Amino acid sequence: MLNLVRATNADIAEISEFLSIADLTLSGLDSPNVHLWISRDETTGRIFATTGYEGSEDGQHALIRSVAVAPELRGGGIGLDLAEFAMQRAVEAGAKQAWLFSRRSGPFWQKAGFSSAHTDDLALALASTHQVQLFTETGQLEREVAWSKRL
Repeated sequence: MLNLVRATNADIAEISEFLSIADLTLSGLDSPNVHLWISRDETTGRIFATTGYEGSEDGQHALIRSVAVAPELRGGGIGLDLAEFAMQRAVEAGAKQAWLFSRRSGPFWQKAGFSSAHTDDLALALASTHQVQLFTETGQLEREVAWSKRL
């Protein structure tokens, strides 16, 4: 079982480095609206897994983000555990719908119960989130692939 602990501001630089290796969005990681958890290797102390979400202003929607596993540990089910953990925390906070962006990992997210969604619907539900704002400002939103799951 993963030992996931809530990330603190002191962890943000290391989380950013870890997520950049996984080619995931770094926008807003230090925001109080972004809820992140990490798991560290007991021997080295290095982060080997992250997960999190950012909620909508009304609390009904959650943008699942920062789900990442160290490359050498991929394929063993840790990623699905991380996704489930983030969704459970979002439900506990009142979310009814989970959303995410993923151009490369559609089959993984389908295993987690997500279905293809319209990017415009995601952007509308989660307009206040850092990732949606960044993707809108940079024009990346048009190139993204959205996924959704009822919680």
